[in-house]
Amino acid sequence: MPHYYTLGSIPRKRHTQFRKPDGGLYSEQLVSTEGFSDAYSITYHVHPPTMVKSIEKPYNVAPEIAVLNNAQHRSLQGFSVKPENDFLQSRVPVLVNSDLYISLAAPRQSMKDYFYRNASADELLFIHEGEGTLHTMYGEIPFRNGDHVVIPRGVTYQVEFETEQNRLFIVESFTPFRFPKRYVNHFGQLLEHSPLCERDIRTPKDLVTHDKKGDFKILIKKNDMIFPYHFATHPFDVIGWDGCHYPWAFSIHDFEPITGRLHQPPPVHQTLEANNFVMCAFVPRLYDYHPVSIPAPYNHSNVDSDEVLYYVDGEFMSRKHVDRGQITLHPIGLVHGPHPGAVEKSIGMKETHELAVMVDTFKPLKLTRQAMEIEDKDYYKSWME
Repeated sequence: MPHYYTLGSIPRKRHTQFRKPDGGLYSEQLVSTEGFSDAYSITYHVHPPTMVKSIEKPYNVAPEIAVLNNAQHRSLQGFSVKPENDFLQSRVPVLVNSDLYISLAAPRQSMKDYFYRNASADELLFIHEGEGTLHTMYGEIPFRNGDHVVIPRGVTYQVEFETEQNRLFIVESFTPFRFPKRYVNHFGQLLEHSPLCERDIRTPKDLVTHDKKGDFKILIKKNDMIFPYHFATHPFDVIGWDGCHYPWAFSIHDFEPITGRLHQPPPVHQTLEANNFVMCAFVPRLYDYHPVSIPAPYNHSNVDSDEVLYYVDGEFMSRKHVDRGQITLHPIGLVHGPHPGAVEKSIGMKETHELAVMVDTFKPLKLTRQAMEIEDKDYYKSWME
């Protein structure tokens, strides 16, 4: 989805001799998607990236399903997830289906003793709290609160945090993230009416080539199993690369809202899409300006999608008692809408300063055991007057 990009040193023609200062050959690697039919990059390594020293026993990290068929409005207190030192161990899956996993995480420490690669899913790390740097063989991407950090499948990475106070909302997608089709022309350029543009996309910088041999542990996730691999060379030994398959980031604070005279439906807030789900960002914006408009959203029947809202910051005039890090789930088959009193209260209001991330799925979501441990059990009653 990102445009062609290059960093570091590469030969003029692909698949040709590219020699080191000592006369040896750099090792070329094609990183391709959909076989050889979609986005790809070509990377050049100091050492062949294939030297496996050993493989430890794999272990299972599949989500534990507590509610298989959900037909109830739910609310989860995301900040009730306890911090963990380790990045991977801190990840707590809460809502899952065959298209995506939604997890929460509060890691205290940077990844220092291992690297990570998701071989089954593209990952989106939404940074609610914290800042740091994503390290990959493609270069480095600094991040801070409000960032969406998109890591395509197959990308080996390390996350370095600046402090121990970190909160992440993580979406693992089993199909690639894309910009909505209505925002992109046939050349792949974001159109004038898109709420994001290419200037908002942050690509990797500061390519650091680690010419090191030794024992480098990469935890590879595939089909809910972690396979601990040990390689003989550092995975970030790339001297240069080019292509369209690489990690990138954009900030919720760079999303430009679309407003109108009457209440705008959620698709105007859309940021990304994948197969069978979409993502949105609710940001500070002016309310509707028709003289008798109602800023509060109308009641809505979820006929064919589950709606997930992750509350980041600010006040939501359609909801009562919203906490930072709270997740609400409004499932297929049920009506939801403003809480009692919210409609009248919204009339005459000029703007909102809310921040939230939304995920709408077109297959029902299952709740995990960990989700039930942080649930507000009485949320479904919150529409009673």
